Amino acid sequence: MSGRYALFNWPETLAQLPGFPQQMRAHWNLAPKSQVLMLLQKQQEPHAAMALWGFTSEWMTDLTRAVAHARAETVSTQPMFKKAWRSQRCVLPANGFFEWRGTHRKHPFWLYADDALLYFAAIWDVYALPGRDYYSVAMLTQQAANLRRPILLNQQQQALWLNPQSSDAELLELLASPPPQLRERRVSTLINDPLVDGPHCLDIG
Repeated sequence: MSGRYALFNWPETLAQLPGFPQQMRAHWNLAPKSQVLMLLQKQQEPHAAMALWGFTSEWMTDLTRAVAHARAETVSTQPMFKKAWRSQRCVLPANGFFEWRGTHRKHPFWLYADDALLYFAAIWDVYALPGRDYYSVAMLTQQAANLRRPILLNQQQQALWLNPQSSDAELLELLASPPPQLRERRVSTLINDPLVDGPHCLDIG
C-alpha cells in the first residue's frame, strides 16, 4: 500500500496558485493523518489547499476511522465515495513515494521520476466542525503485482480528472491506463518511523 510519500521541492508555478500556503514546508515522510497539499478546480481555475490525508465523509462521527486510500476498482460504486467521485476530484503533487517489499522482512524503496513532480489521483470531501470546515482526501490506488500503488496522472490526464464534466466512462478508462515507468532505489529503514522527516529519509539503505 502507498502509505508514505514526499513533497520537498516544487516549481514556482505551483507556489503561485491561489490557496498555496505561504509557509509551505518541505516533507520527506508524509503519512496518513498528515496535512498534505492538494490541487483542485474552482470556477474552472486551479487552486491549492491543505487537506487531511484521511477521507472523512460528512456523516462520519469517528475521525479515527478516516480512510487514506480508495481503490480504483470500486471508488465509483462505494457509497462513501460516490459524491466525491462525481464532483470532488483532486490531485496530490509529490516528488515520489515509498513502498515496502519482501516476504519475511520488508525493505523500503523510493520511487520517483527524474526532475519531475508526480501527481496522484485523489478525491476530497469537506468535514464541518463548529466554526471551521476543512478538507480531507483519499489517494486512489491500483493493483501492481502484489502491491497497490497510487494512480499517476500526466498533464492531459489531470485535466480530464479535474474536469467536472468528464463522464464516468472517461474517468474509468483513465484509471485503467497503464502506469508510467519510474526510477527506484532501496532506502534506509529510517523511513519506517512516521515521525522521522528530513532529507536523510532518502539515504540509500
